[in-house]
Amino acid sequence: QVRLVESGGGSVQPGGSLTLSCAGSGSSFTVYIMAWYRQAPGNQREFVATITTRGVTTFLDSVKGRFTISRDNDKKSVIQQINNLKPEDTAKYYCRGEPCDYDLGLYGAWGRGAEVSVSS
Repeated sequence: QVRLVESGGGSVQPGGSLTLSCAGSGSSFTVYIMAWYRQAPGNQREFVATITTRGVTTFLDSVKGRFTISRDNDKKSVIQQINNLKPEDTAKYYCRGEPCDYDLGLYGAWGRGAEVSVSS
């Protein structure tokens, strides 16, 4: 089982950049599919990006070309770089981990979230 902690949120102007980090703990990080979700005020939580155990990435259409996601299994961390931020990117961003195979006896985990605010 893993525990996840996000960092790197903040307030920026449109067009700015941020780097979000998710630090994991536990012995099973390498078998977890990692992802970022976000929840804007008055909206439901939505998928943003994911990276598999093999490094294959998928992105929400509205963030393609602006967001990147990477992982370092040795450091048990996931990094999301956000460029050209827009006001609609304002949300609380959550780190999510899911076991690649639930037959392993593991279960998913959420971080507590990091606030990102984009305004002029």
